[in-house]
Amino acid sequence: MRRVIALLGSVVFLVLAPGFVAGLVPYWLSRWQLGPPFFGLNIFRFAGAALIVLGGIVLLESFGRFAIQGLGTPAPLLPPQHLVVKGLYRFVRNPMYVAVLATIAGQALLFGNLRLLMYCGIVWILFHLFVTGYEEPKLRKTFGREYETYCASVPRWLPRRGK
Repeated sequence: MRRVIALLGSVVFLVLAPGFVAGLVPYWLSRWQLGPPFFGLNIFRFAGAALIVLGGIVLLESFGRFAIQGLGTPAPLLPPQHLVVKGLYRFVRNPMYVAVLATIAGQALLFGNLRLLMYCGIVWILFHLFVTGYEEPKLRKTFGREYETYCASVPRWLPRRGK
């Protein structure tokens, strides 16, 4: 039963949080209208589309793993019971945030929209402040040595190569 609640809670949180940050706000900023590609090169559009697809896949996998393995949601109201360190979490500690940033950056590249690129930078700063100011201290308190060991071997933002 806990797993079903975690899955449902994760779906709701997925729609509300990343849906707003990586979907609704970028829409408001760009109306999803194509502008000229950056530097006049269409390769940026292809890179943007790839980032959007990759970000979506990473986001869904990470949310699912949080519910199935962690038995909780990314939302503070129903936090995971277990530290999630498998799947994409083996390569980077914050794959959900990285996926949201990739999706926003992808939209900026696809639509040739500088405002979206600036928004992506602002979102990254806010994510970083939230992670370092709230999430990491909370996880250290909740999971102790297990989290410290995890932090020592897995980077916060830039994925490492697989072992």
